[in-house]
Amino acid sequence: MNKPNLFFPTPVWALQLDNYKEINEQMYTFIKKTQNNDQIGINKSNIKGWHSKDFDLQDTVTKNFIEFISPAIEGVITDMNWEKEKQKININNMWAIINTGGSKNIRHQHGNSTISGAYYVRAPENSGDIVFYDPRPAPVYSYPKAVNPNILNAQVNGISPKEGALVLFPSYLDHSVNENLSNDERIVVSFNITIQIRSN
Repeated sequence: MNKPNLFFPTPVWALQLDNYKEINEQMYTFIKKTQNNDQIGINKSNIKGWHSKDFDLQDTVTKNFIEFISPAIEGVITDMNWEKEKQKININNMWAIINTGGSKNIRHQHGNSTISGAYYVRAPENSGDIVFYDPRPAPVYSYPKAVNPNILNAQVNGISPKEGALVLFPSYLDHSVNENLSNDERIVVSFNITIQIRSN
């Protein structure tokens, strides 16, 4: 049987970046210093975990990190065939989350953004997959039971974190993070990107 057309697919990119160890050590030091200076952090989707305030995007360490991930972001824009000359690409905000044993993040999405990302600085085994949910409203009301999940019928999909990996996804896509079942810290840098028509 011929394969069906995939109309209105939802792309999620899971990219293993090269030469990540040095940037991970820089970000680890930066994030732990930030946590030490603000141990309470803020409460958003995190359950038990620590969520930083937004980073200063002009900080040298942050700018180095943005430069490191920029080629991957550029690849997403190319994949989507989005106009580059007449639109500007901005990282709006960026923050860190540290999930220790028993911590997780409840289901949520990132409003007022185009693409969101999660980059793994520390990712021990069993520290919590990022889980994505079918964004289409119709299957919520009626959906046949599948024998096994596949690319056509799955309503939930997850990606296991790996150090040096970057996950990029549409900001409207609901997602959560499973409980960290390890005894080590799961450290992620998250961010939001907007793509807007240039004003001039």
